Amino acid sequence: MPDLLSRAVSGRAARAVLRRAGVPTPAPLPRHRPDGPAVPGPVRLGGTRQGRLAPALAAVLTSAGAETVDGTVPEEAARPRPAALVLDATGLTGAAGLAEVYAFAHPLVRELAPGGRVVVLGDVPAEAAAGPGGVGAAVAAQALEGFTRSLGKELRGGATCQLLRVAAGGEGALASPLRFLLSPRSAYVSGQVVRVGPAAAAAPADWASPLHGTVAAVTGAARGIGAAVAAVLARDGAHVVCLDLPSRQDALERTAERVGGTAVTADITAPDAPAEICRRLREPFGGVDVFVHNAGVTRDRTLARMTRQEWDTVLDVNLGAVQRITDALLDAAAGGAPVLRDGGALVCTSSVGGIAGNRGQTNYGAAKAGLIGLVQALAPVAAARGIRVNAVAPGFIETEMTARMPLMVREAGRRMNSLGQGGLPVDVAEAVAWLAAPATAGVTGQTLRVCGQSLLGA
Repeated sequence: MPDLLSRAVSGRAARAVLRRAGVPTPAPLPRHRPDGPAVPGPVRLGGTRQGRLAPALAAVLTSAGAETVDGTVPEEAARPRPAALVLDATGLTGAAGLAEVYAFAHPLVRELAPGGRVVVLGDVPAEAAAGPGGVGAAVAAQALEGFTRSLGKELRGGATCQLLRVAAGGEGALASPLRFLLSPRSAYVSGQVVRVGPAAAAAPADWASPLHGTVAAVTGAARGIGAAVAAVLARDGAHVVCLDLPSRQDALERTAERVGGTAVTADITAPDAPAEICRRLREPFGGVDVFVHNAGVTRDRTLARMTRQEWDTVLDVNLGAVQRITDALLDAAAGGAPVLRDGGALVCTSSVGGIAGNRGQTNYGAAKAGLIGLVQALAPVAAARGIRVNAVAPGFIETEMTARMPLMVREAGRRMNSLGQGGLPVDVAEAVAWLAAPATAGVTGQTLRVCGQSLLGA
């Protein structure tokens, strides 16, 4: 069922009528176009007096072709409205320093163009506490999270707000996170906190093809979010191995044909699935650089009415199979080099339901929260081989599954976020492709919500 409200507000007259009636009017979200600029408009750039990231920010924005304007320069009537506000808020030593954040954002936030971006860069609180600023520095660093999440809920016109926590030595890994968050690729990502750690993050030869020469595998690729993930990974230069159930072979082959990839049928819960999937990836490709755990099912029912089979099915597909296949992908004992190559990426599809919980989804919530635990536990172990392990947590995404929801539940899901609308499968796919890219080497062990800043959970 399409989002009729979002369609209705595409016309100026309809928007005016709905506004007078007090109906929220979701703004159209600008999304990535292959011929579009990396940063679609001028960037107002500011920094606190103690900020340490000015050289790194200038280098990233220059390489992205962004027009930058000093945030301390007064606005001129003839100047275009800023497409982004970027503030280096590192180095704050106490609560009083937060006045500099206010001084930068207060006069500019109303000038932000529709679909604009606000990105605040701050210190990692634990590192700040251990530094010269001590507790006061940690307080200020943590305060930036409340600021950015709150500002994200105030912005209008499809604008978003994020916080990048830049660890010591993370300056060299800023390019990919900053490009993603400033671009239309992050259309349905808002109110997020991303930690950028120290890493050797070489820029790709072509930012339009950051996965060039890689091999990626995606489970649940026959339709929905999985098919969108396969398409975006292929667009970004990967050869995509599309995996799904034998019963979906026709749809799977259509997806693989569209993306120029390879179709492989497999039941991920079968006892021999881990070994068989590894064999099918090792023999023709010599392994993979990216593996995306996307396959999932729901069997919604309150716990008191839920059968053991409904519980077991959801836990096994969404969590148990993921853990078994991941173990096999990283295991070198079975046949020489591990299937997931050094320097690769593992991305799991969690859910906002695993963070905030949903009534009637104790099985699904447990499984999706378990994936977040898997990411957090595995990331430091996999880092020894340069492998990044992350998750995406979609909110309300317009799919066949959400189209079957009762009308009022569906409308609540669409509206209960800062952007006032549901996301699209491509929004999740863009986040997955960003986390999969080698240039995103400084981001691991994290869960990125793709939910329009859902009002549930955070």
